[in-house]
Amino acid sequence: MSEQTVSMRYPWDIPPSGSEAIEVAQGVLWMRLPLPMKLDHVNVYALDEGDSWTIVDTGFDSRKSRGIWQDLLAGPLGGKPVSRVIVTHHHPDHIGLAGWFQSEHGAELWTTRTAWLMGRMLQLDTQEAATPETLAFWRSAGMDAAIIEERAQERPFNFSDVVAPLPLGYRRLKQGDMIRAGGRNWDVHMGNGHAPEHATLWSRDDNLVIAGDQILSSISSNIGVYATEPDADPVGDWLEACERLNTLARADHLVLGGHKLPFTGLPTRMRQLIDNHHSALDRLEAHLETPCTAGDCFGVLFKRKIGPAEYGLALVESIAHVQHLWLEGRAAREKREDGAWVYSHKS
Repeated sequence: MSEQTVSMRYPWDIPPSGSEAIEVAQGVLWMRLPLPMKLDHVNVYALDEGDSWTIVDTGFDSRKSRGIWQDLLAGPLGGKPVSRVIVTHHHPDHIGLAGWFQSEHGAELWTTRTAWLMGRMLQLDTQEAATPETLAFWRSAGMDAAIIEERAQERPFNFSDVVAPLPLGYRRLKQGDMIRAGGRNWDVHMGNGHAPEHATLWSRDDNLVIAGDQILSSISSNIGVYATEPDADPVGDWLEACERLNTLARADHLVLGGHKLPFTGLPTRMRQLIDNHHSALDRLEAHLETPCTAGDCFGVLFKRKIGPAEYGLALVESIAHVQHLWLEGRAAREKREDGAWVYSHKS
């Protein structure tokens, strides 16, 4: 059987919960923090440095998460201090408690420049109402007017609601770096698409890959366009990163992702991630024989009903995919009188 067709396997059927930890390799612990959303958890990891720990990703900043971490530190982590926190990317479920580990535990933060700058900026950008730019962006995506009106009356989710303040100072991770952690040498390779400059770590000494949200076992990472960069092409960034990381993939790699279960069979999973997005783009291109907005594409793109809890992530992902077709010259677009972009198949 070739590496490209090897089956994916899940060495652990049941994830850790609460203050539990599972040793997935010598000196590497897998733990899980709860999230108050449909994707109800984030995986975090601890690498044994002998007299201290390196933590990879942190979970949200909440009283509950801090309590779980205190139990983990006193329990599976044996009371040893956390000397370093590696953050794979800037999303709040991964960077949320990095500042707490810095200020309360004296840990050093290692992450990418983009993740640190985004985290610092978003932590300081608290909004009590949706901005005019955001409202215009929603209209341009074809969001239903009633939903826009409802959201305009609500306080939006703020990054600072679930992310502890980040003190000044961090150590930069960049493409091509080699770092020492947990008794291993790790090569740093950057992903993109789900988050800009997303760090992944590839062990030189055994089969471990710490993948964050760049490579997940059974779900595809959200790829979205936002009002902050309305003409971005994260789908193009994602596909480029997947093709590049695919050249590193081995069948025996044990991939430790930010969500769901660790797995082996990485070449197969990389091919799935790439092919699934190309298939979605092909379906979407055919769908545009009838002109529509990004908000009209949920059915063909996701092939399931999207509920209120998923609507926001579905919308930004739909924008990303239809906009990728436009940027590639596979679709045309024109602005409707109400401000919505209408996309159509380009003959």
